[in-house]
Amino acid sequence: MKFVIALATALTTAAPALADFEPVHDERNFRSLVEGRELTRFGIRLQVLPKGEIRGRGFGMDVGGNWEWRDGYFCRTLEFGGSGDGYNCQLVLRDGATLRFVSDQGQGDSADLRLRNPG
Repeated sequence: MKFVIALATALTTAAPALADFEPVHDERNFRSLVEGRELTRFGIRLQVLPKGEIRGRGFGMDVGGNWEWRDGYFCRTLEFGGSGDGYNCQLVLRDGATLRFVSDQGQGDSADLRLRNPG
């Protein structure tokens, strides 16, 4: 249970507002950003795969889920350590190699993840 709380907190920690973040509204643009790349944050490495899957590791445990692009939002489910984070549609913002995911269609908590080449 502690792992679930830690991962959920890491993925939904409030981040400071920065003027340089620009919205990613288009699925094609989003796919081009994440294709063949990993999304990383302390203790977390994820891949958003083209066929609607999310795979990776979080704090030493497997993370999986599904995603779709719906009405300008990244909508996903996540499962980790035998628990899930539920379905949530998130606003995606970009500043260089950082993507910010803001839960609840841009009204909730946010998490910044860096785009990196795997390896």
